[in-house]
Amino acid sequence: MQSDHIKTAQIGVFGIGNVLMGDDSLGPTVIAHLLAGYDFPSEVHVEDLGTPGSDLHPHLANRRSLILVDVVKSEGEAGELRLYDKDDILRHTPAVRVSVHDPGVKEALLALEFAGGEPEEILLVGVIPGEVGHALGMTDPVRSALPAVEAAVLEELTRLGFPAKPREPRGEPDLWWERKGVGDG
Repeated sequence: MQSDHIKTAQIGVFGIGNVLMGDDSLGPTVIAHLLAGYDFPSEVHVEDLGTPGSDLHPHLANRRSLILVDVVKSEGEAGELRLYDKDDILRHTPAVRVSVHDPGVKEALLALEFAGGEPEEILLVGVIPGEVGHALGMTDPVRSALPAVEAAVLEELTRLGFPAKPREPRGEPDLWWERKGVGDG
């Protein structure tokens, strides 16, 4: 059962991705870095959603604003940052989902628009992946984009009026999926 804070937070900052699929671990990695390095106002909920598939819409419902972090299919080089707002996301017909792990962001937003409870504002902070396959850890180009992704999330929170405060000292993110020995066997 979700806590009251999770259900009532006006702003949702969510990482989407599979930590066992190479560059697809971007979203969870960014969330781990943010949680280790910053304190957030009570109006902001920050969470790694993993690979929610069709279960995404409950996390998005009844929020004023959303910030999503994920790898994105786009023309360009691996590691390039892409920012998409709500109109950008909804502009194109939803693509056919190829697996139960596809996040279905467009579909979830369209369902919320139909049923009510859709967010007013959305920012998808995306990075073009290099490799998405069974692998632990990100490629160097995507890893090098981490500071820019974190900065984009923090800038958007400030723009929305809910800035994060840096922790002193900054904690270490728990990137358990990158530890030596994980996945061996």
